[in-house]
Amino acid sequence: MKNVKIINKYKFTRAILVFLLIIGVVLWIFNRPSYSNSEKKYKIEYIAKGETLWEIAQKQVEQNMYFKNQDIRNVILEIKTLNQMTTSDITEGMEIKIPIY
Repeated sequence: MKNVKIINKYKFTRAILVFLLIIGVVLWIFNRPSYSNSEKKYKIEYIAKGETLWEIAQKQVEQNMYFKNQDIRNVILEIKTLNQMTTSDITEGMEIKIPIY
């Protein structure tokens, strides 16, 4: 095997750093999540008398695979954002969209 001697350590170090940077950028680009072109599916729920957003979110965590094992507060936030709600106040007969798989 032939021995290799590094003559200019600065150029060698710079070349290695550039190579690692390029590899890092390529890995970052290919590791980003892909978004499918399929549409999200939603179901419409109508609010019953006395229901709260917390109860609805709890039911979604238990029964809806979209929200499986998520924190209830995050579920509430997503429901509020999706339905353009500024508060957690809901009224009887109100209709809300809930994402599903």
